[in-house]
Amino acid sequence: MRKILFLSLFSIVGFSCTEKKEVQIAIQNDSSFDRSNEIVEVAMSSVTEKLQLNDTATFIIIDAQGQQVPYQITYDGKIIFPANVKANMKSEYVIKPGTPEQFPTMTTGKQYPERVDDIAWENDKIAFRTYGPALQATGERAFGYDIWVKSVSDLVVEDRYAGELNPETKAKIAELKKTDSKAADELYKSVSYHVDHGNGLDCYKVGPTLGGGTAALMVNDSIIYPYCYKSFEILDNGPLRFTVKLEYNPLTVKGDSNIVETRIISLDAGTQLNKTTVSYSNLKENTPIVAGIVLHEPADVCRYVASADKGYIGYADPTDNVNNNNGIIYVGAVFPQALNDAKPVFYSEKEKTNERGGADGQLLAISEYTPDSDFVYYWGAGWSKYGFDTPESWFSYIEEAAAAIQQPLSVTLVK
Repeated sequence: MRKILFLSLFSIVGFSCTEKKEVQIAIQNDSSFDRSNEIVEVAMSSVTEKLQLNDTATFIIIDAQGQQVPYQITYDGKIIFPANVKANMKSEYVIKPGTPEQFPTMTTGKQYPERVDDIAWENDKIAFRTYGPALQATGERAFGYDIWVKSVSDLVVEDRYAGELNPETKAKIAELKKTDSKAADELYKSVSYHVDHGNGLDCYKVGPTLGGGTAALMVNDSIIYPYCYKSFEILDNGPLRFTVKLEYNPLTVKGDSNIVETRIISLDAGTQLNKTTVSYSNLKENTPIVAGIVLHEPADVCRYVASADKGYIGYADPTDNVNNNNGIIYVGAVFPQALNDAKPVFYSEKEKTNERGGADGQLLAISEYTPDSDFVYYWGAGWSKYGFDTPESWFSYIEEAAAAIQQPLSVTLVK
């Protein structure tokens, strides 16, 4: 696994060599369940002010056992680090002068122009991708987020793309197809990220749907599907948080063709869920907004949960190529506030076949978007072969995640 020295990655303000000051960070958990390795935030400016930091020295964060914990300085001026706090208890951490240890990189992501402008990112639990302008130019209709499952904590996405896209291997496969289709297929399977080579795979089908939790405006019960992103900016790239800002081509909403969507997506280490902030410029009135999960099963066998009051939806997806023993992909979304509604919507046979690539429907969480505001929610996934043995274990995770988001840890700096 790649190692990283915080000093070499970040422009970190530090302590004067002669200063003996330190600051305590008190973290209170008022919820009824333990919070383990949950990323917390402290404003860098507050630490700077309390400790009168200069621009040259370095600092460390110490837990109650005297052990260093990893941290990151984010693009928006926060110190983030993982905290452990028992239910209804408080934990304390200390910032003080020192040289940071080396810690593993646990989140990362990038654009892959060689794979039609995919942006893919991952942490130690799960991986995701979203589609870019080069894919849209091909005419392929893929509106939502894609999910790549993992069965290891190592970072694997870079190697998966390298294997799938290797020019020499692709040329060899093309040549074999002319004379030996079986050998060509075997070689393809040996490098494809659609096959599990011991660390997971891509076995999720998005198609012309909201995929794994995409948000979209809705007018008269019709979803205005976003297409691929127009431009992007990676704001954070590990070791504990990946953040990307995406801007989309203008949408037509209620006759107005100048509605521009912006998304900021962040994935922290140790979680299954991305935090996503969605905003729309030039929108003039309140408009329903949905976050959806594609359903790949008919109504009579579909396994899902949905609670408008508690603010979550979850689904157990049978995966693409079920006969390949790919397990179950668990998908979910949670919301800081109660929803207007949360329910499955199933397609007619005509829409299923002609418009939605064979998908049976979508599980929708419905809320209201107010102009010039941010719609914040969390979406993500898990796998039956890495941490979630049953649908019930995933649904419990989603319900607890919703409760945690609605009752965040309280972080206080104490001089």
